Amino acid sequence: MNTKQTLHTASARQAAGVKRYRIAKRPSSVFPVGTPIVRPQLNRDGSPLTAPLLRQELGHVLRSIRLRQRRTLREVSTLAKVSLGYLSEVERGQKEASSELLTSICDALGMPLWAMLREVSDRIAAQEGAWIPDTPDDLLDDTHAILSGR
Repeated sequence: MNTKQTLHTASARQAAGVKRYRIAKRPSSVFPVGTPIVRPQLNRDGSPLTAPLLRQELGHVLRSIRLRQRRTLREVSTLAKVSLGYLSEVERGQKEASSELLTSICDALGMPLWAMLREVSDRIAAQEGAWIPDTPDDLLDDTHAILSGR
């Protein structure tokens, strides 16, 4: 019997050290069939990269949004009703921000919470080597309509 035929049973695959992964079902219009979602990233020695910390990615995105708007920590902290030092620690990834605090900071920045979280999600996915599909046009149209109050 050849190797292909012997690996059809789960016990044979397990004994041979072959791992099977399920591919998530996804709409073909958004995710082409057979497109890998995650390609594991490895260090030079072959060990897996450590996962990015959510608090650091949140802080990085919040700071980049604030700087793009050319606003100061003091201005945003006043509008968000949070101390300047605590906001600074959140931006540096040293403090975990609660959902209420994130909402307050996003309101102060004039950005929806979901948009900030999407940016964080995209950054983490890219660091982990995931394929990030473009947002479908109809979803973008709906989102723009919601944000513009139509």
